[in-house]
Amino acid sequence: MAKDDNITLTGTVVEVLPGATVRVRLNETSKEIIGYISGRMRQNNIKVLMGDDVEIEVSPYDLNKGRVTRRK
Repeated sequence: MAKDDNITLTGTVVEVLPGATVRVRLNETSKEIIGYISGRMRQNNIKVLMGDDVEIEVSPYDLNKGRVTRRK
């Protein structure tokens, strides 16, 4: 598998955790996963708050953790 084989999902932030991590409830399955804020969002100082709709990239190897890449 290549580096670009990530699965992109959408969800809503349920809880903001320390260390730039968030708990996201997925729209498709209502499953909750842990996501961390991507480097571009940290560089541009984009804040993610509870209730925000976000895009999250998940590796096909570990479906419980992901990277928040976009705030909608």
